[in-house]
Amino acid sequence: MAESSKLSAYVRLARPFTLLPPLLGIVSGAICAFGSVHNPDPEYRLTLSVVLTVLLGSLCASFLNAASNSINQIYDLEIDRLNKPNRPLVTGELSIREAWGFTWLFYALALIPTWAVVVYPFTTWGEKVFAPLEYHQTFFIYLAGLIFTFVYSAPQLGRTKTLGMAANLTIAIPRGILLKVAGWAMVAHVWHAEPWYIGAVFGLFLIGAASTKDFADIEGDLAGGCKTLPIVHGVKKAAWMISPFFVFPWLLLPLGVWLRDPQEPAHAILTGNPWLLSGLGVLLTLWGVYTVYLLVRDPDSLTTTENHPSWRHMYLMMMAAQVGFAVAYLI
Repeated sequence: MAESSKLSAYVRLARPFTLLPPLLGIVSGAICAFGSVHNPDPEYRLTLSVVLTVLLGSLCASFLNAASNSINQIYDLEIDRLNKPNRPLVTGELSIREAWGFTWLFYALALIPTWAVVVYPFTTWGEKVFAPLEYHQTFFIYLAGLIFTFVYSAPQLGRTKTLGMAANLTIAIPRGILLKVAGWAMVAHVWHAEPWYIGAVFGLFLIGAASTKDFADIEGDLAGGCKTLPIVHGVKKAAWMISPFFVFPWLLLPLGVWLRDPQEPAHAILTGNPWLLSGLGVLLTLWGVYTVYLLVRDPDSLTTTENHPSWRHMYLMMMAAQVGFAVAYLI
């Protein structure tokens, strides 16, 4: 019974329900690379090598997310005593030492295997492991993502969670830009404008969306010395500050279909189905406008509930965008 209880505490430390969005983002990024003009396999073959590479990379992304959740709870212990009193470090079900052990284990499980995430023409595991350094792009993207989790949480590296908009940037870069590029890197090379353009769309969205949970956490964040946007600028002004990021990033989709790639002018920046991408952009823009309406019509209500409707719409918009991109690059 004690072992079962301890396992349950570790599962809650990992917060597995938060793993779906990054996992979907990774897979969506890989599908985009597969369907793009940059697929290094001229025959676009869905081989076992491609499938296993994406599965390995996706599993590592889940491990990295679990480690990130753990380290955040370690450094936010005093904040969680007020905001999240049922978390295992607050209740004493796990010690700080146990949480650090879990964190480092999952960082290792997340990073080391990505050395073997190498794209065509390397198809066997031996070829992938010993491929030239420049082919191990996924490994270095994951390493950058790992570093960002420390920069966000650890005082020794800045703890941007206490620095207002800087916190939003250190969430948006790894969970928006790098997440999509990492998925892309499991199938194709990242030395093109397209994966970074796609990543920028999601990164810009998350600059605003990252603050939606901060409104309900004001009390604990104040006690922990955090300077989130609602704390620094007030609830109403913060709601207006993040609103554009729910709308304007999606306009980049029809723009990316129209603009030519500066590196390769023979095709557009976005090489998925142009009609589906444009339609997706319009749909998400309108959805974003509605979400902004929910945000600004009564900003004070954001502070009274942990799962405000605007947060749910933000989550669903992100999921819909990931699926929409994948479909646009398959059809």
